[in-house]
Amino acid sequence: MENKEKYIKIYLAVMVTLGIVAVLWAIGYFPLEKVSLNLAALSIVTVFFSSYLRIQLPRTKIHLTVSDALIMLSLLIYGGEVAVLLAGFETLFTTLNFRRKGVRIKNRTILLNVAVAAFSSFVTAIAVKLLFLSPPEIVVNGTNTEFVGLLTAMAISQFIINSICAAVYVALKSEKTIWQVWNEYCLNALVMYVAGALIAGLSVKALNTINTFLFAAVIGFSALVYITYKRYVDDVKETAAKAEQAERERAEQAEKHIGELQHHIAEQERISDALRESKDLFRHAAFHDGLTNLPNRDQFIETLKFLLNECKEKPDFKFAVLFLDLDRFKTVNDSLGHSTGDKLIKHVAERLVGSIYEGDLVARFSGDEFAIVVKDVTDADEMLNFAELIKHKISAPFIVGGRKIFTSVSIGIALGNSLYTEAEEILRDADIAMYHAKESGKDYVIFDKTMHTRAVTRMQLETDLRMALERRELCVYYQPIIDLNTMRLAGFEALMRWNHPTRGLVPPAEFIPVCEDTGMIVPLTLWILREACNQLVRWKKEFPASPLRMSVNLSGKHFTQDDLVAQISEVLAETEINPADLKLELTESAVMENAERVISMLRELKKLGVQLSIDDFGTGYSSLSYLHRFPIDT
Repeated sequence: MENKEKYIKIYLAVMVTLGIVAVLWAIGYFPLEKVSLNLAALSIVTVFFSSYLRIQLPRTKIHLTVSDALIMLSLLIYGGEVAVLLAGFETLFTTLNFRRKGVRIKNRTILLNVAVAAFSSFVTAIAVKLLFLSPPEIVVNGTNTEFVGLLTAMAISQFIINSICAAVYVALKSEKTIWQVWNEYCLNALVMYVAGALIAGLSVKALNTINTFLFAAVIGFSALVYITYKRYVDDVKETAAKAEQAERERAEQAEKHIGELQHHIAEQERISDALRESKDLFRHAAFHDGLTNLPNRDQFIETLKFLLNECKEKPDFKFAVLFLDLDRFKTVNDSLGHSTGDKLIKHVAERLVGSIYEGDLVARFSGDEFAIVVKDVTDADEMLNFAELIKHKISAPFIVGGRKIFTSVSIGIALGNSLYTEAEEILRDADIAMYHAKESGKDYVIFDKTMHTRAVTRMQLETDLRMALERRELCVYYQPIIDLNTMRLAGFEALMRWNHPTRGLVPPAEFIPVCEDTGMIVPLTLWILREACNQLVRWKKEFPASPLRMSVNLSGKHFTQDDLVAQISEVLAETEINPADLKLELTESAVMENAERVISMLRELKKLGVQLSIDDFGTGYSSLSYLHRFPIDT
């Protein structure tokens, strides 16, 4: 690991040095006499706008961008010095733009990208200069054969330098050979550079044939049409998604109200005149929580509808909705019992009611979820202060059955205004903000539109993930395990990867948490286990003398399944693998979530003959006193 990082640093230093040399060469020999408005316009379009104009080739992962063509165009018209500088600045701007959008890119990767872009353009400029002396002269006075040769030389030079630099870097990180990386990832890039050279060639010929300003106007108009159309399509998709969600929620709410109404009518038909006094009790039960006697979700929704109408009639009227969720309430229920959990909910309700002003409303939805409506809000800071007050009140200890219980609360805040048309919309936004607070480790968060976008994106990811196994989009990567004593191959670790049909390889950190939250991790892990065992059996038959083992990770979700041992036993029998060649790896959090149950299941697994291993022990809250009780091998 240390050697790999060392080689990466050396490679980075070499490439940065070459990039600096290329930039210094471009600055030193920059053709000041060619500075013009046309060059300025070309530079602005190349650096700031070209990366946005991209087209994906059908049924491929290749995107054709205008940036490659514009850099080659600058080389044809103004020479290699201009092309080197434009390539460096365009790469820097595009990479920083990706980081601004949330893509994780390290500083050294940005530096490497800029250096490779500058160096590849430098090599291309030197190559075409050696072959054709003066590219601008070939453009104006050269034959068609010379012109085509010039374009070919540019495309091939750019492809070779960029692909080799990228392949070396990826090979150093992944421990694959340079040829494997180049053949797998870089070969298809030839299309981009050939297309870029072709577009540059056609553009420079057009510029020499028609009026320059007319050509620029047409390009500008085309770009404006493209950007306008793209925004239109995005707006249509977003509007359609919102409309569909709102329609679904309205239909569900209408169905719920119809059911309640029918039930109410049926009850009224059965009772006699003597029981009419029960109407008030029924209405109270229908709109109040049975445990805390607080208003329930239905009454809360009705209150929101009334406030939204008041917002439309009085533009200055403002209110806010707070969605609250107790943290670690399940732990209280599981450890102290549901009766203690119910008493804790009652105490929390009392503190929340004591925190609001007259006219405000506290409701309990279900479980550990509460909601608050605050009227006559002045600004967002007032709500942040109120949320801070709620946090402090809930964090104070509760005395339940003579025992001190500590808990905390995550709060999502949505500010009401006349833009909301449905009560469910503002409640949904407060709910989204609450989950964002939980995920980000904050006590409270005010909703913004980007949170809704992320929620929709996560829902789409979950939908795609449910279809991934059926569509054979999931695959298993086998990471070699080396015995450091002998430096020989000891086995493999099976890792799940998702090759999305449109996004390519989805990072495990993005979809594995979704698998955990939805419970899909259980069937997916069993699928990986079966695939990995079959693969190891095939390798054992091919290399019978090799003492290979296969490691497969188990999620904590598996230990909530009563038939876990039976499922693994079935896989062992089906694949005919030697159980001693299979190692099941668990994380500390998985075994400590319900330690006694896990210990019992681990002992049953150990009887099957498989190897057991705990990964990252000591990084959580467990102690070494548990370690000797686990029937583990490593």
